[in-house]
Amino acid sequence: MDCVEQKDAETTTAPSLVDRYYTRWYRTDLKGKACEDHCILQHSNRICVVTLAETHPILQNGRTIKSISYQISNGCSRLNNKVSGKSKRGGQFLTDFAPLCRITCTDETEYTIYSCIRGRLLEVNEVILETPTLLLEKPSTEGYIAVILPKFEESKSITENLLSREEFERVVAKRAVAHSHPAALPSTPSGLDGD
Repeated sequence: MDCVEQKDAETTTAPSLVDRYYTRWYRTDLKGKACEDHCILQHSNRICVVTLAETHPILQNGRTIKSISYQISNGCSRLNNKVSGKSKRGGQFLTDFAPLCRITCTDETEYTIYSCIRGRLLEVNEVILETPTLLLEKPSTEGYIAVILPKFEESKSITENLLSREEFERVVAKRAVAHSHPAALPSTPSGLDGD
């Protein structure tokens, strides 16, 4: 009986595939918009997957997605991105705040999802165009937004402007305190106090 109980304890604490192979990084309050948080999943091979953080408004309050568009402007569609070869030539180069897509909810609220890091766009998730519920149900796996490959020489420094999981959790905790006690706002712009 002890062996069975021990086995059950091990299976409930096993890390997910994402937690096992990726490091989570976060960008909070993108472009000054409260709670519009993004998550970057960084693999050891430099590849980064852009997803919505669990605190993003799209994932809150039972929202439903009306449409997703990778058409950024008249002359720029992320769907036209084509890469080839081992070095992934031809992919669109993105800056930190390059828009990846626009998501419109059924309440007509529109959200722009940004790259959060510099690098070459390898692919966008076209599956969410046909099945937008994946974005709501599995935002860190099948519902990802895009895959970006940072330049080799920048792969270590791309996380400088991002928050670690622990830092992100502190920001979220401070938001909860500020929301329940409006007078207790954080004293630093990012909500971090360096401890």
